[in-house]
Formats: sequence, structure tokens, C-alpha cells
Amino acid sequence: MSWGLLTDDYGIASCSCHRACRKDHNSPVSYQITPKGPAVPNNDPIALTTVSAAFIHDWLDALRSRCAPPVLASLLHRSGLQAGPMMPSQRVTLTEIVRLYQLAAIETGDEMMGLYSRPIRPRALQHLVTVQREARSLTAALYRYTTFWNLLLDDFQLALHSTEDIYELSLTPYTPGTPPQRFGHMLLLKLAHGLLSWLGGAEMPVQEVRFAFARPDFAADYAVVFPCPVRFGAPRTSILFDARQFPRPLARSRDEATAFVENAPLDWIFTGSRAHTYSLQVRAFLYGAQWQTCQLPEAAASLKMAPRTLNRRLKEEGASFQDIKDALRRDIAIRALQHGKDSIEQIAFDTGFSAPANFHRAFRKWTNRTPGSYRE
Repeated sequence: MSWGLLTDDYGIASCSCHRACRKDHNSPVSYQITPKGPAVPNNDPIALTTVSAAFIHDWLDALRSRCAPPVLASLLHRSGLQAGPMMPSQRVTLTEIVRLYQLAAIETGDEMMGLYSRPIRPRALQHLVTVQREARSLTAALYRYTTFWNLLLDDFQLALHSTEDIYELSLTPYTPGTPPQRFGHMLLLKLAHGLLSWLGGAEMPVQEVRFAFARPDFAADYAVVFPCPVRFGAPRTSILFDARQFPRPLARSRDEATAFVENAPLDWIFTGSRAHTYSLQVRAFLYGAQWQTCQLPEAAASLKMAPRTLNRRLKEEGASFQDIKDALRRDIAIRALQHGKDSIEQIAFDTGFSAPANFHRAFRKWTNRTPGSYRE
């Protein structure tokens, strides 16, 4: 396959303020932080999604390089996360991720929170969004994304290559053999995807994501981040887009750009797609059905396949129908505890438990936390 290196025909935009601008470009972004975290709709299945604590392990390691232990403990507590060691199987919610991101970006003075060797100073991401919004096309915006980060990062070089039908954004370390920062690699690819989706007015399809590290134990978590197959052990980390999706018009106002930055990463960290795995399709069906009584044959019928076939497809993904159903119960319970006012007894009943004691035992097994800890 022959790849060509893409360049931007339109130049790089700088701050649109005039010389007399009095804005403080070094002050932190005013994120929309509230006491209970970002507002998420109760009927939004994306907001219901959780990932394992192992997924954010590298992020927490990075924060330790920027924060003294008491500061990090405070950040975790204010985000709704426990300050002590977390079991890899514990769950982390969208609200907790967004809140930690926003608090840590301000507290550390590094908008990438220690994920890379050089701190990313306040308002750098606001400038990136301005640069993206002023591009004439999505192709130009993606190229500007590479030039922006290549000016700031010492860890690796971003490059954009193309064939007739594929655009590939890749990360190549300047020092070969450097262990990849798994969360850092994920975040750079996901931010590129999030910006393109926002600029184009709808989530951008992705052909494939490739990571230059071995398949981790939490590999299943990437399915709720990227709307595509994810491969591991690749020669370089990259994200592949369908070039036919790039002629979309760009139409975002300054107010929309401000909201995008202030809400980050709420609007883009998780994918809204469910078509790329059978596990997510089954979960989406259960969420919209009477999931307490729904069984495998009903889910299989909704996907127009035999129950045996669906069972086999789920097994290939390392899942089972009952696992998916239990995970949905768990995440419904977590959201109700974090954002609702129902008693724990009512939540136990709503999630299909005959007695609160049974709910407590199951919840502790699922999360390694008590239900009450989500309301402290």
C-alpha cells in the first residue's frame, strides 16, 4: 500500500484576538465543574457507561508525577473516586472521568495532566479548538492537529498519511523502544476523533485503531471509546479514517467552541456507536427493553440471528449474555446512586433484587465498593 504525506494548504491559524486583546491566555479554562460533577441526562445510555479502574491506571500514574500525594488524594475524592488503591475490576463512570479531567487540568497547570514529558500549559486546548474551527476542511483540520501537537510534544511525532480511501493519523516515538503511555496514546487519538466529530456535526466513523502496546487486560473498555475494531501490538499507534467521510461542511460558532472546551471531555470521550461489537448491541437492546425479564432468544431475535449464533459471537468477544445483563444492572445502580434520590432499598428492587442484602453483596462483588460509598 502506498501512503502519501498530507499537508495543509491553508496555513496555521493563530489567536484571532487583535494586539489590544486583554484576555489572559495563561489562565486556566473555566470548566463547567459542579459539586456533583457534569450534568448528564438520566436517559442517556452513553452516560450510563462505565470502564474498569485498570483503564485509568496509567493516567493516575501520570498524575502522581505532577501532584503531591495529598493533592492527588483530594483530586480523587472530589471526583468521586476512592483515594486508596483501586482493584482493576472496579468501575469508573463518565462523570468521574470528566470531573477528574477538569479538576486535574486546573490543579496541575498541565492540560494533559502528566501524560507527556512536557506540560501542556493552560488554554493550549482552547487554542487547538480555535485552530480547528478556522480550518477550511476536515482534512485541513486533521493536518493542523498534527502540527499543533508536534510543536508541543517531545515524546513522539504525529503524522498524517493517506491512500485513495484512508487517512491514517499515527504516533511515532522520537526515542525507539520507549514504553507507550497507554492512556496518553488513547487520549491523543480520541481527541482527534472527538474534534473531527464535533466539527462535522456527527460522530466520525473510524475504520480501525491500532496501539503499539500489548493487549491489556482491560482491552474490552476500548469498545466504549472507539467505534471500531481495536488492534494491539502494532508497529505504531494510529487511527484510520474513511477518507470519503471528510467532505462534510464545517460550521461551528465561537460559542459552540467555548462550550466544547468547557465541557471537555464529556462530549467526546465515549463513543455513541454500538454497531461495532455484539456485546454493545445486546446491551443497547436490553437498555431499551424490559431487561429484567428479557432472555437470550429475545436479544438474538432483535439482531436477526439464532440464539446459538449470538451466544457464539458473544463468546468470541469474551462476553456472555448474563455478564452483559449483570453489567447493565451494575451501571444502572451506580447511576441511580450517584445522581438519583431513591433509597438503596428501592434501587435494589429496581435492579431486580428480592432483598437489599442480596443487592449489597452483588454490588460489592461488582465494584469492590459499598452502595453507600457512592453517596458519601
